[in-house]
Formats: sequence, structure tokens, C-alpha cells
Amino acid sequence: MKIIVKAALGAAMLLAAGPSWAFPDRPVQLIVPWAAGGGMDAVMRIFGAGFEAELKQPVNIVNRTGGGGLTGHTAIATATPDGYTIGGISPEISFFKTLGLGDITIDSVDSFSRVSLIPAGVTVKADSPMKTAADYIKAVKDNPKGTFMASGTGVGGSWHIASGGLLKAAGLSADAVRWVPSNGGAPALQDLASGGISVFTGSPIEAKAMLDAGRVRTILLMTEERHPNFPDVPSAKEAGLDWTYQNWFALAAPKGLPADRRKILFDAAERTMQRPEIRKAMADRGITPVWDKPAEFAAYAKTFTERGNGILKELGLAKE
Repeated sequence: MKIIVKAALGAAMLLAAGPSWAFPDRPVQLIVPWAAGGGMDAVMRIFGAGFEAELKQPVNIVNRTGGGGLTGHTAIATATPDGYTIGGISPEISFFKTLGLGDITIDSVDSFSRVSLIPAGVTVKADSPMKTAADYIKAVKDNPKGTFMASGTGVGGSWHIASGGLLKAAGLSADAVRWVPSNGGAPALQDLASGGISVFTGSPIEAKAMLDAGRVRTILLMTEERHPNFPDVPSAKEAGLDWTYQNWFALAAPKGLPADRRKILFDAAERTMQRPEIRKAMADRGITPVWDKPAEFAAYAKTFTERGNGILKELGLAKE
């Protein structure tokens, strides 16, 4: 009798613990710290479709906006590390501490890999008199500081850094254009189309719907060469500006994941990024799909953060 009871208790404990071979046995939540319709949202929804097929469980995209990305990134970092909550992180996580917004850094999460790169650009309203990057730079030079307003993310966020770096490369102060914070590309583009701001310095990939509708126009990409999805848009190099900027989105989880569950998630994510339909869906939208080798992302993020911190100092935003 004792043996039977012990066996029954052991079986119950195994079921309660949820054996690793059964993981995941329910939907997985993927947190996006930015608004629906923006760049990261688009990337993570494409990724989520393939990830769901690999995990054989639903993957629910949850947009947790606010605080210039701080709300969503904090939600990822502080989630229960059981493998059922993961998230997308953006470069902003590297700058919250520098900006004095919070103690969270890229070391606060368990980073898997980048999944995409998208280039920054200069996008204006369709009826703007600024037809080229030279027009934009001249207009900023010829008007009092702060006359022009740009947006695309929170203060000190990735697209703000892109804007400051471009202005500095043109011989202007990094803060010559006033930054208006937003919770991502989608709301910033609505402000642009309505005339609330002058320039959107996020990626034209985020602006695709409005570009197709003729509501906005991209006049520059912050790249060395023209982008195959935007062949008519000059690169920064063509415009004589020594500044390039590509935003990245990466997959991460809260620290402390059990090793077996982490491996299941990591391997499924890696297979997702190898799926031809996922790579094509990203490429068709102008998104460069990426999956890093071990330790590659950490090295990349370190260099990226150092470069970004330099611009934040130029913008007068660095608190440390």
C-alpha cells in the first residue's frame, strides 16, 4: 500500500511541475513595448506567426505601451520566468539608465538574438515643400532652433538618436530639431499626416501604408546604399552625410528561465527565423531578417549602446 501511495504522489508531483517535455502546453505571451501598427509590432507579428507554428501553441501578441518603451520592457524583465511570457526588445532598453528613466538595461533580460534590422529615414508630409534631404537641412539651418519638430519614439529613444546623429553629421547641433515624444511609429505618423510635427525619423517601413496612400513622403534613408524596397529614396551617403542608423528588434525573456525551457524557446525561435515564408514576409516589407550567432548580439549591442550614448550626450540628455 505504501508503495502505491508513494507512486501516486510522485506522479501527481510530476504533473504539477509540468514536465519539460510537455512545455509549452498552453499559449505563450509575446510582449511588444510599442504601439500596434509600428515597426516592432509588424516584426513581432510576422515572427509570432512562425513561432506559433514551431511551438504548436498560440502566441498572443500583447502591446504594452507607455513611458517611451519603459512600461513594456519592464513587463518583460519582471515577468514570471516560466517560459510563458517573452517579449520583443528595442534599442531603447540600452538607454533608459543613461536617460535616468529607470535602472533597467539590456542586462536585465535574457536576450536571445536580434530578429530584424530596419533603417531610419526622414519622412515628411506629402505636401511638404521639403523635397530632398538638402531641403530639410537648409530649412533647419535657416530657421530658429526648435522651429521644426520630429517624432517616432520617446525622448532619447532610438529614432531620436537617429535624428540627432543626422543633424550632427550635417554640421548642426544634435538638438536643432525639437523632439516630440510618442509611443511608437504609428501615432507619430498620424501626427505627421495631420501637421502636428514636421518630420518622422523612424523607418519608412513603419510608414508604408501612408506612403502607399500618398499621405507622406520619405526623402532620405540613413544608409550607405539605396534600399531595394525604396529604390527612389537616396541614401545618407548619396546626400553627403556621414551617418547611418539601423534600428534592431530582438527577442528576450525574463532572467531565470529553466534551462530546458529556454532551449525549447530558443531553438523554436531559431527555426522560426529559418522559415522561408517568415524571411520573405519580412524582406517584402523592407525588414532585414537576422539571427545572431552565440555572443554576437551582446557584442553588437555594446557597440551600438556606446554610439547611442555619444549622441545622447550631444542632445544633453545623458544623466550619467
